[in-house]
Amino acid sequence: MKSEAVRLLKTLEHPCGYFDERVAQNLVIDPLASDQPQIYALALPRGYRRAGGHIYRPACPRCRACTPSRIPVASFAPDRSQRRCLARNDDLEVSLEPASASDEAYALYQRYLQQRHPGGGMDDADPEDFSRFLVCPWSPTRFLCFRAGGRLVAVAVTDVMREGLSSVYTFYDPEEAARGLGTYAILSQVALARREGLSHVYLGYWIDGHAKMGYKSRFHPLEVLRGQRWERIDGAMPGRGA
Repeated sequence: MKSEAVRLLKTLEHPCGYFDERVAQNLVIDPLASDQPQIYALALPRGYRRAGGHIYRPACPRCRACTPSRIPVASFAPDRSQRRCLARNDDLEVSLEPASASDEAYALYQRYLQQRHPGGGMDDADPEDFSRFLVCPWSPTRFLCFRAGGRLVAVAVTDVMREGLSSVYTFYDPEEAARGLGTYAILSQVALARREGLSHVYLGYWIDGHAKMGYKSRFHPLEVLRGQRWERIDGAMPGRGA
């Protein structure tokens, strides 16, 4: 990509999805800029994420809680609980497929939102909402699909890039919650990154002390971006991250 300036846009303040009493604001790379895939590749290790066709990172006026996080693939080893999760899901068929708003994937997405996030504003998503959120025409997105006896039980929406994998979103059958499919999806993404010779799996934003998404701190070691440096948190404990 030729060296050129890229405009950064700032969203209006909006309610924070993690803290009821706070407001949030994002920096968004101009969605009309050319070479979006190359911009995304450069932005990912700098703490940006993708949502739909937008590349963004939090830039809240009075809060810096959201910290970019990633798993260094070469150093990661599953703990006892994660090894049990791997064994529990050993019967699943795992396949990497093109990102597609298929009827099968959309029906699973609907069931997940309606039962796991009722009243959250997304539980009545229509097929267009599904596509806008998860399927982006310029992005290197794949669906890591998990099937039990041919039935789709989980999808990990994954951007496959030379910098690593970016875990965008995971949805699964609520009736299969006992399997720990969210954890299994990340373990599967780590395995995929190893097979592809990729160095990291990017997990999105970690929030110290926030219990809602503390699962990220259970993947050891975890690296977080502080300023311009990625730092390893070897002692991260459950419940200390998000």
